[in-house]
Amino acid sequence: MPDHELAMAQLRRAGLRVQALRVESRSEFVQALAQGNWDMVLSDFNLPGFDGLQAQQILKETAPELPFVLVSGQIGEDAAVQAMRNGASDYLLKDKLTRLAPAVEHAIAAADERRARQASDRALGESRQRLSELAQHLQLSIELERAAISREIHDEVGGGLTALNFDLAWIGRHTESPEIRQRVAGALETLAHAVEASQRIMHNLRPAILEQGLVAALQWLSSRFEKRNGAACQFRCRHDSMALPSGVPLVAYRFAQEALTNISKHAQASQVTIDLSLTRGVLSLEVVDNGRGLLADDLDKARSFGLRGLRERAGTVGGWVEVSSGGSEPRGAAGSGTTLLLSVPIGQGGGVVEARFDADADHDPSGWGAL
Repeated sequence: MPDHELAMAQLRRAGLRVQALRVESRSEFVQALAQGNWDMVLSDFNLPGFDGLQAQQILKETAPELPFVLVSGQIGEDAAVQAMRNGASDYLLKDKLTRLAPAVEHAIAAADERRARQASDRALGESRQRLSELAQHLQLSIELERAAISREIHDEVGGGLTALNFDLAWIGRHTESPEIRQRVAGALETLAHAVEASQRIMHNLRPAILEQGLVAALQWLSSRFEKRNGAACQFRCRHDSMALPSGVPLVAYRFAQEALTNISKHAQASQVTIDLSLTRGVLSLEVVDNGRGLLADDLDKARSFGLRGLRERAGTVGGWVEVSSGGSEPRGAAGSGTTLLLSVPIGQGGGVVEARFDADADHDPSGWGAL
């Protein structure tokens, strides 16, 4: 009985329902593969005009998802090893065809599992892509909303506070009553605090200082942090200005802002250093403190969204965030510190200037004049 019929008989004896197509030449094999809808390939090692290893290579190039089982009367060890390295599911000797049915079943099951895993990986990748796109959309929506709120504060609240300032000043000039003048002076002082608070809120909502460039904005941010927290904050950069693609300056500024906020709340640091550099097409922004550091548990908290938010924001411009800390030392150990590093590939970017957040170039929410 020919080898093909022996193999089919062995499979049917094992209870498998088999529909097979026998081919004997390279052209027939290629044509059969083109028809598709096969579960696997069962190949003799010696074939007319070519061998099983060549058949395996053709299968690898045209239909790599199909399992391949090699059968031979006297396959050498080297050929068997090469076949397995090339991705063969199994190989059998013709005098041990009792193993054929289990080998075929296992090869088909493994291929089905592999295809299911690949489909699952594709679905997971698509889900992650959609999640990333959603995160980018939310970040953009947040920034647009912040800009709108900032503009409302500037136009509506700022206009009202300015009018109120004029009215109080007019009252103070046109009254002779010491008591009224005293009340006016107190009201003007309260008004000055309200103006300062409004300007601070607008700076947090929409950093107008970015219109002067990222370098100037980070200089201002570090100086402001030092004044408010009493911790030394040094900003270092070898450039007076940088040409950056749209969106990158805002992401870098928000990264530094969030890092400094976390330092002021949790780090108990006495010294902070901010390093900004642009080398070999990669923008790097590093924020280092000498505070108490982070433990692994701090990074793994279920509801700790600070670092996740930084990573998502960095991802909107193709960047990433790295964290290192001396948190393995005892909590509160002096100088353990934390380092946050933002890296953003810029590419060539020749001639691209730092873009403002929106087209309203003349809008400056940093103040309303001398009130």
